[in-house]
Amino acid sequence: MAQSQLTVTLLAAKRNLGLSFADLGEKLGVDEVWVASLIYGQATASEQEAKALLEALGLEKNDNSIEMSCELMAFPVKGGLDPVIPIDPLLYRFYEIMQVYGMPLKDVIQEKFGDGIMSAIDFSLTVNRLEDSNGDRVVVTMNGKFLPYRKW
Repeated sequence: MAQSQLTVTLLAAKRNLGLSFADLGEKLGVDEVWVASLIYGQATASEQEAKALLEALGLEKNDNSIEMSCELMAFPVKGGLDPVIPIDPLLYRFYEIMQVYGMPLKDVIQEKFGDGIMSAIDFSLTVNRLEDSNGDRVVVTMNGKFLPYRKW
């Protein structure tokens, strides 16, 4: 995935300060996944969130801070993975999960809710670690509002 110069700058500052996405989320009052999405150019910050992020990363006095704030507040083009089939092993696993379980998941959701979709707008995503003696588990929870298709 090609990263914008802003993403590269923000990630470098985060790394240099030894901050986690959870640390940044706490400073902004948002979830760690959302702040990561913002840094990767997939979410839109309010003016206060953009300012708080730049301050948390020590970039508020950077010569480009106004430009960075404006870019953080811009409406992004979402979902721009390149290439379409991800080559990063972790990202590929999610692609593989959708290839294997996508249709079964769709059918189970529609059996329970009817004909419709899960919102990616009225949506949250959390990542947790579950300790397990056989190897720790990654727990990914997607929580989206059900949107039924309507007839007209």
